[in-house]
Amino acid sequence: MTVEDAERIVLTVGPPAHGGHCVARYEGQVVFVRHALPGERVVAEVTETHRGFARADAVEIIEAAPARVEPPCPYARPDRCGGCDLQHVAPQAQRDWKTAVLREQLERLGGLDPAELAALDLTVRAVPGGSLGWRSRMRYAVDAADRAGLRKHRSHEVVPVDRCLIAHPAIRDLPVLASTGQRWPDADEVLTVASSAGDVAIRALRPDGARTVRGPETIAEVAAGREWRLPADGFWQVHPAAADTLTATVRDLLRPVAGETAWDLYGGAGLFAGALAGALGARGRVQVVEADPDAVAAARQNLADLSGVEVVHAPVERALRRRRISGPVDLVVLDPPRAGAGRAVTEAVVGSGARAVAYVACDPAAFARDVRTFRTAGWRLAEVRAYDLFPMTQHLECVGLLLP
Repeated sequence: MTVEDAERIVLTVGPPAHGGHCVARYEGQVVFVRHALPGERVVAEVTETHRGFARADAVEIIEAAPARVEPPCPYARPDRCGGCDLQHVAPQAQRDWKTAVLREQLERLGGLDPAELAALDLTVRAVPGGSLGWRSRMRYAVDAADRAGLRKHRSHEVVPVDRCLIAHPAIRDLPVLASTGQRWPDADEVLTVASSAGDVAIRALRPDGARTVRGPETIAEVAAGREWRLPADGFWQVHPAAADTLTATVRDLLRPVAGETAWDLYGGAGLFAGALAGALGARGRVQVVEADPDAVAAARQNLADLSGVEVVHAPVERALRRRRISGPVDLVVLDPPRAGAGRAVTEAVVGSGARAVAYVACDPAAFARDVRTFRTAGWRLAEVRAYDLFPMTQHLECVGLLLP
């Protein structure tokens, strides 16, 4: 019997893979199975079939792995919320899982050999705060009955949850979800925010624009020894420990010297530029490049007291191609979106004359692909520090040091 002919199959589960699932085989065909652990024997329900592979959910555990735990959230089940991939996995085993995924991506997509990987000593590290109550920004979908909830995995179907356990305590019980009786007839999504400075906001995201329902439209965040102001629906790291963890890592890896110049590409509200500017001193210079107009306005306001900082409003690739930012440059911070920097940006950075690049990555596959481009140009991945900034999910954040 092939996977296409079966509704439920018995699988022996193999290693974790990028995407929040493990790899198994059934009659020689690859099956990506969720809600399982390496080494387990499970009954899996087939959810999708494709040419060459299938997807499935483990619905019965025949032989459990030692790291299996009872998910704390009743919605963390195959037929319910798709937000948390790893609630069935003990915390240390979650980090081991993510370490294995990062290693595999750097080997397969980045082209690193076993000796290079061993030298990097890859380990996904815990950050303060625990596995629950950390997410300071929650984006809820609104269903046909105007109830706010969370989507199922790989689906537009909305699960009207009572509360989300990974949500920050300050937003967990806001009057947003179905259990509060709140309805959202004019919204497609609802955003809730709890900032590190104590601001709490609810924004209704509608086809004709956003509307603030509660709290300020502009919030404050505190990180890297400074206060940052940005729109309530603007981008900021979702884990309370993330901004300080990442800026400290970038400074430590780049080791900026007074008088040097730096590029902060995909600079957002200016976090990394602000963190570097003090070390670069009065003679140093930082050029920030950001495409989003709201983030550009926030960066210009946040960095107005730093005379050596310039904020350029442009897509990064266009700014580099049209020489909107000027060299020579000593240091580069790359903090691209999930899709990565891409070949054109990476090759421009390679040709910039920089002595070091700190690549801040939220997707190990995109990071590995860009690392391969750097390596093809003669650069090397000298160090990687990875952090579990998204507990209970498949996601991780890492910072790679690239040197020519």
